[in-house]
Amino acid sequence: MEGLFEQKISRRDFLKKGCLFLAYVGLCHGLFNFTRKAWAKMKKSSLREAMFYKKIGANTVQCGVCFRGCILKEGERSFCRNKQNINGRLYNLVHSKPSAVQIDPIEKEPALHMLPGTQILCFGTAGCNFRCKFCHNWHLSQRSIEEMDYTYDLPPEDAVKIALDKKIPTLSFTYNEPTSFYEYVYDIARIAKKKGLRILWHSNGALNPEPLRELLKYTDAVTIDLKGFTEEFYRNASSAELAPVLRTLKVIREEGVWLEIVNLHIPTLNDNPQDVEKMCLWIKENLGKDTPLHFSRFSPAYRLTNLPATPIKKLEKAHKIAKEAGLEYVTIGNVPGHKYNSTFCPNCGKKLIHRIHFQVLSNNIKDGECKFCGHAIPGIWL
Repeated sequence: MEGLFEQKISRRDFLKKGCLFLAYVGLCHGLFNFTRKAWAKMKKSSLREAMFYKKIGANTVQCGVCFRGCILKEGERSFCRNKQNINGRLYNLVHSKPSAVQIDPIEKEPALHMLPGTQILCFGTAGCNFRCKFCHNWHLSQRSIEEMDYTYDLPPEDAVKIALDKKIPTLSFTYNEPTSFYEYVYDIARIAKKKGLRILWHSNGALNPEPLRELLKYTDAVTIDLKGFTEEFYRNASSAELAPVLRTLKVIREEGVWLEIVNLHIPTLNDNPQDVEKMCLWIKENLGKDTPLHFSRFSPAYRLTNLPATPIKKLEKAHKIAKEAGLEYVTIGNVPGHKYNSTFCPNCGKKLIHRIHFQVLSNNIKDGECKFCGHAIPGIWL
């Protein structure tokens, strides 16, 4: 424009260039309006109506997926940031919009009694229904979709296709809380199972029984974070509750889905030996002595940077308590090279699966049994 007015041109050229400029502006305006309308239409059409909610009044709904039971008026969002009341209906805002898609070793989950040495195709989104001060994935879990640095347009069918194309046997929902993108997990799982793939998810376990049982129909294995064993810890460290997690653990066991448990051992907060013993005895009595328990080393993160990393001796003490309580499969994680990265036979004591961190060096389980003594080892094996 500046050049246009600085040039000495004839009246005819001025009118000609002026008309071209106006046409260009009009075209841009039209394109802008088209793009804006197309985007709004696409955004609306890509939303997935939520499962397990009910209308409780004029334009008011209540989510029923997790223990919080968020009651939402028009335009309001759930505690997990991922559900919104739009015109009296509840929608999942992150369906088909993952912010993390990655291939990991299955040992990273951890799922140590499931297809050792194989890969998993992992998915995560924004959002979580907990507020853990120690979250290592806070850049996902403690943000809304609008705050994400990256989101991918990945419908369920395309997610499954990636696994098939790359010959990855298992899809995993992890990094943030799968409960907060329940409908995306559910839709992918149903398609994946028809294609012969496995489904694994890593959760805080605070689902309600009905949606939990429905998802378990399409699930092979679950890893649950049992973050502590007191209501006080859950309330202060995660703004959450312990009771729904214990209920979930029982339901998973009742439904016959493979279950493993992780306990992030945090110095001074959840490492009281008496509480650890109570937790281990509860697991044995309610879930079975063959339920794998993984004690994981805490590293300072997010809003809990004032504490040191877990002393290895504390982890070893917890391991000893668990074994003395009668649990058969207890490991220590986030300490690469530690003896108890590996899994040992509870009958003959020999090393079943030799691991260094996430790497499997040897696997002595054959047809679901210890190669040395023939003892049956529970899990999902190759």
